[in-house]
Amino acid sequence: MDRDYEAMLDKMRNGEGFIAALDQSGGSTPKALKLYGLGEDSYGNETEMYDRIHEMRSRIITSPSFNGDRVLAAILFEMTMDRDIEGRGTADYLWNVKQIVPILKIDKGLQDEANGVQMMKPMPGLDELLARGVSKGVFGTKERSVIKLANEAGIEAIAAQQFDIARQVLAGGLLPIIEPEVDINSSEKQQAEVLLKASLERHLETLPDDQQVMFKLTLPSVDGFYTALVEHPKVLRVVALSGGYSRDDANAKLARNPGVIASFSRALTEGLTAQQSAAEFDDQLDAAVKSIYEASLT
Repeated sequence: MDRDYEAMLDKMRNGEGFIAALDQSGGSTPKALKLYGLGEDSYGNETEMYDRIHEMRSRIITSPSFNGDRVLAAILFEMTMDRDIEGRGTADYLWNVKQIVPILKIDKGLQDEANGVQMMKPMPGLDELLARGVSKGVFGTKERSVIKLANEAGIEAIAAQQFDIARQVLAGGLLPIIEPEVDINSSEKQQAEVLLKASLERHLETLPDDQQVMFKLTLPSVDGFYTALVEHPKVLRVVALSGGYSRDDANAKLARNPGVIASFSRALTEGLTAQQSAAEFDDQLDAAVKSIYEASLT
């Protein structure tokens, strides 16, 4: 299918709203389903587990409450991209039915902790995955690593790896969301954020002037801490992850960071269950979308 890349880029640059993170992968799927009211007795094997999570995501995406007026983009797990919603590819449905920009999670998970961080695992076949994303109408990618401690060498390694992948993504015709998450429970969270920001700013200077990236960052300990990144000409958007904060806490922190918008996962789906009627589900989702949208407007 033909990608409407320029229209998607315009929406991501100028649109109001937030990014819905619907990209739970293998490790986090059972927990996501349990919160949705589906225990392990609701699926017999991995295939059925992924059927259940796709049903949950489809229910969210097709809900009247979930639309491009308030949701800028949605991040998809690879298997979600490869599946259909109402007879259309998921990315196609998101953009052409809902006017929501489709983004693909491309990382393969995390390596074991070293130097206070968890780097991304190798991504064999990444160029092929990027080409498949383009062919299915995907606009951008998201790739996550995790910072546990304020270790300068570890944080620099995280930034270097993220920008190496970002260059590969840009060469493949997609726009990368760089996600170096700082663990909200870290005893060195604020110091880690200082090191991370400095490292990201250094690496931005290595990008050509005609290229941009996005950042997905933990809500900072100091309000407005990432304003310089929000205003940087090589940064399309800065978005925030909820990181384990409740929706109310995440929204309150987000509202104190001007120019940063949400990219929430668990905080978006909080309170949604398989047992709710269509009306109950839509009402609950509408309240969640409304609150996150409003916190993203500041």
